[in-house]
Amino acid sequence: MTSICDLSATSIARAITKRELSSREVVDAYLARIADQDAQLAAFVTVDADGARRAAQTCDAASTPIGPLHGVPVAIKDLTDTAGLATTYGSVLFRDHVPAEDDLVVARLRRAGAVVLGKTNTPEFGFGAVCTNRLCGPTRNPFDPALTSGGSSGGAAVAVAAGMVPLAHGTDFGGSVRTPASFCDVASIRPTPGRIPSPRRPLGWDMLATHGFLARGVDDLALSLSVCAGGDANDPLSTAVGNDNRPLAGRPRIAVTPDFGVAPVARNVRARFAAACGALARVADVVPSSPDCNGAIETFRTLRAAHIADSHGALLRTRRAELTPTVVWNIEAGTSLSADDYLNAERRRTAIYRSFCELFTRADFLVAPAASVFPWPNEISDVTAIDGAALETPIDYLAVTFIVSLVGFPVLTVPVRRETSELPFGIQIIAPPGCESRLFAFGRILENELGFSHRRPPC
Repeated sequence: MTSICDLSATSIARAITKRELSSREVVDAYLARIADQDAQLAAFVTVDADGARRAAQTCDAASTPIGPLHGVPVAIKDLTDTAGLATTYGSVLFRDHVPAEDDLVVARLRRAGAVVLGKTNTPEFGFGAVCTNRLCGPTRNPFDPALTSGGSSGGAAVAVAAGMVPLAHGTDFGGSVRTPASFCDVASIRPTPGRIPSPRRPLGWDMLATHGFLARGVDDLALSLSVCAGGDANDPLSTAVGNDNRPLAGRPRIAVTPDFGVAPVARNVRARFAAACGALARVADVVPSSPDCNGAIETFRTLRAAHIADSHGALLRTRRAELTPTVVWNIEAGTSLSADDYLNAERRRTAIYRSFCELFTRADFLVAPAASVFPWPNEISDVTAIDGAALETPIDYLAVTFIVSLVGFPVLTVPVRRETSELPFGIQIIAPPGCESRLFAFGRILENELGFSHRRPPC
């Protein structure tokens, strides 16, 4: 028989609604899996067993389903506030921080009936290539615990891949749901900025960071997004997001690029990506093509550095000794930027955005690798070179994902089919803003016809 922990979130919600399973027995099954696996993998910073059991009992006592995720366990990345549950942001500075209110994305999950099991690990403030901090970690890859899970939603990806939760929330700035999804053989969605509102965001028009989700299948991603999407008056991006629900018509046209013309990408990743493109040709018309991304790496470096210095600069001045070296580097990178530096980066960003728009007059989707390298040993804190060529900064290995963050197009990541001996690897499927439903429709084709779907890890 299929274990409860192998079921999809969609299947669990259906079974609980039909009273074929109780939420309590589902929650207990996942808590048992966490107890069995997490000492080795370190996916969770905090597990709220008592709170999860109380929420499950509330679901089971309800006369009608609370919502589409009725009784389904979820995990929340520890960068996102949860009322009454410790939220550390991966930092010892906040080890005792317990928010009074949920972030809106968490509140919407709870209103949909989801049961929060706990908080998943992240590097300090989400800055770091390896998912570790002074409180927890490293979060180990379930396909080889000697290797990294990726950052910064590594805890979420491992929790899903190892069957410790069917669905996990994440956040994505430069690739933080996509890289761990690729490393851990799961699917992820980084939606159009504003699709999931962030009404507390200090810079309301900032579109570099978004909430997202990780799951073992596309249907679960679609379900999670459906209950969290929707405008909020305090998030100006959310009021402007369109929704293109047109069905796919005929054979999709796909532009493919291994590197956007500028991103450093390892040779072995290029080879796996070429094989994936060969498989894609069975279900779509595939043409090598890329938007003009000249200057994209420098542009993202500038904008990211400015935002980080603005949001965390005070900590550098007052608590420097308690911060990890990675966080210090990230903050310092933005301290000397001028207004001209920032505005010039915005000009270049606009040109890149318009080049993406032009490409989508000729293609339905743009496909690229979801990571530039394969997972590396946990003891190596940063990617400093690819194929022997030194990188200029510690974030440049993320260029293949952060270029998409730069322009704010939605991205679905799915694992490609692989041999048992091969490490997991995923591809990014990119669509125009507001086209998440089309992404999910195409993702289902790849799952069903090409076998681009999750495979259980050895553990």
